[in-house]
Amino acid sequence: MKQSAEPEHQAQLRPAAEWRRSAERGSLTLLRAMAFVSLKLGRPAGRLILYLIAAYFFCFAPAARRAMRAYLRRALEREPRASDRFRLVLSFATTIHDRLYLLAGRYGQFALSVEGESLFDGILASGRGAVLMGAHMGSFEVLRSLGASRPGLSVVMVMYEENARKLNAVLASTKVQNPPEIIPLGHVDSMLRIRARLEQGAVLGILADRRLGQEPALPVPFLGGTALLPVGPMRAAALLRRPVVFMLGLYRGGNRYHVVFEPIADFSDATSAPGADAIAQAITRYAALLEQHCRADPYNWFNFFDYWPAPGSASG
Repeated sequence: MKQSAEPEHQAQLRPAAEWRRSAERGSLTLLRAMAFVSLKLGRPAGRLILYLIAAYFFCFAPAARRAMRAYLRRALEREPRASDRFRLVLSFATTIHDRLYLLAGRYGQFALSVEGESLFDGILASGRGAVLMGAHMGSFEVLRSLGASRPGLSVVMVMYEENARKLNAVLASTKVQNPPEIIPLGHVDSMLRIRARLEQGAVLGILADRRLGQEPALPVPFLGGTALLPVGPMRAAALLRRPVVFMLGLYRGGNRYHVVFEPIADFSDATSAPGADAIAQAITRYAALLEQHCRADPYNWFNFFDYWPAPGSASG
């Protein structure tokens, strides 16, 4: 049966933006204090506070706890233990913590390994730009560390900013040396700005594993169930006629990160606008790659809400 890039049930779309509505946890003062201690005294001192914050979230976020259990049950293919859930929370907290150092240009603190580096270098050499399609998995910010050896690399994040107000406030208060360039979605000139940066050879980073409510979604197999993934990011890449590369910066413990680049689709050679079938195939491949890495690195995918819609219900 032919897949369509439209939602199967309109009712399933309503809760898709649950992650955007979720209240941000923690005291802004505490987060700023952690940022100050971390940058002044170093990563080991900052991680002492990090364990306390992770423990607080683990103990006092029952909805997130249920969602973690549901995800880890699928990824691990067994009933997750409390230690599994805490490891997931700690990995999430660590990637946010490490973002402070990456934004401050302290790349030497991290050990980086790369898979698919030749693919990435080939795209950079073309000078036409590309779309790096990631997920809420690991750290996209480690790409900055890789870029330290590539002076011409320009990375632009395309994102919704509403759900990161506290983190943005912390980053602003630390006066980071190299703040990320962000093109916010939902503005009249967003696509014009995106196209202009691509023509300048920039690579665009977008996280494509969450949808925002009333938008087209494609049902795809994912971790033994059906997930509804947004069509918009892949459709935009197709309209912009650019290659799409799967990218993750996986946290591997200690100060180690593993960057992965894998091809998804190349819309740059299309003689006409790619159709719904080509877009659906690319989204399905994205989902398959994400599933592969969720199983290989299960403590790196950070979705703390109900992700799989129940059949015939409004959950998603």
